[in-house]
Amino acid sequence: MSEQEQLRAIRERIDAIDKDLMRLISERASCAQTVAEIKRAAGSGEDFYRPEREAQILRQVKDTNPGPLEGETLARLFREIMSACLALESPLKVAFLGPEGTYTHAAVLKHFGQDVQLAPMASLGEVFREVEAATCPYGVVPIENSTEGVVNHTLDLFVQSPLHVCGEVLLRIHHHLLSREESLDGVQRVYAHQQALAQCRRWLDANLPHAERIPLSSNAEAAKRAAQDTGAAAIAGDTAESLYGLNALKRNIEDHPDNTTRFLVIGRQESIPPSGVDKTSVLVSTSNRPGALHRLLTPLAHNGVSMSRIESRPSRCVNWEYVYFLDIEGHSADPKVKQALAGLRQEAELFRILGAYPRAVL
Repeated sequence: MSEQEQLRAIRERIDAIDKDLMRLISERASCAQTVAEIKRAAGSGEDFYRPEREAQILRQVKDTNPGPLEGETLARLFREIMSACLALESPLKVAFLGPEGTYTHAAVLKHFGQDVQLAPMASLGEVFREVEAATCPYGVVPIENSTEGVVNHTLDLFVQSPLHVCGEVLLRIHHHLLSREESLDGVQRVYAHQQALAQCRRWLDANLPHAERIPLSSNAEAAKRAAQDTGAAAIAGDTAESLYGLNALKRNIEDHPDNTTRFLVIGRQESIPPSGVDKTSVLVSTSNRPGALHRLLTPLAHNGVSMSRIESRPSRCVNWEYVYFLDIEGHSADPKVKQALAGLRQEAELFRILGAYPRAVL
């Protein structure tokens, strides 16, 4: 068989597979519509998005992937199929720190897929308020960065808000230097969010030591400003690059190549069922006395429950008293975790489970 005959046979096979894929995806979409009809008939029409169910599907895709595509790649494809099917059931509107082109925007698309309805907000406070008012069922907010630490404003908003954590997103952050200029020689000003400037400090010191660094509210705003300003550049990501039509003078200028930001999905759902691989976030406080924090955390150790993060913030009620944010491994409904939380509740003056939710899959 000649080369052309072999290629023609393979292409015919690909065409046949594509038809099968379209048929199966359409069949899946029809099943999603049927699910929506059943839920509406049962009066549970608001419960279309199921974080634990989606996490289970994506983990199964990665665990049973036969190759040659990588598991992460295949899971992203399924993420988009689920996003499109969910949009058929009920369009999902998500609030996030805007404008479009921010890393939070990218986190929304990574977690919910391209078929989500975007609601960019001007501040983190507005994201919380939109979800609290039920204008948007969910919001996405940054909580911590692997190199710059916690986002304090997000923690402070949780203290006053009744919202819950429904999920998390881990986004590898790649900063690019974007500009209308053709080379670094023409860059006199660099716009970026303060954290982005900090995460690229060494590169900027070495390559643009004399350029003025101007902090803005977001990297998307920086890209928008650079698109209108001769002699300016912005630190931003791929989404902003394509959205504002800028040139990438240099890619991946972050000082730490493993730079990752963690985002939280916030909503009004008090309880997300266990997915099998979960986290629980808790807000607690205790009086300022010797050994108080040790006694507070002892129930976790006694029950063999691992704590992956602890942060403190001023209570703003009494000087030198603090509230603590804990992330622990496991779901609040798991027997060991449930027992540990009961012990923690006894030791705490303030105790609130912010949410139990699936650990990030993608």
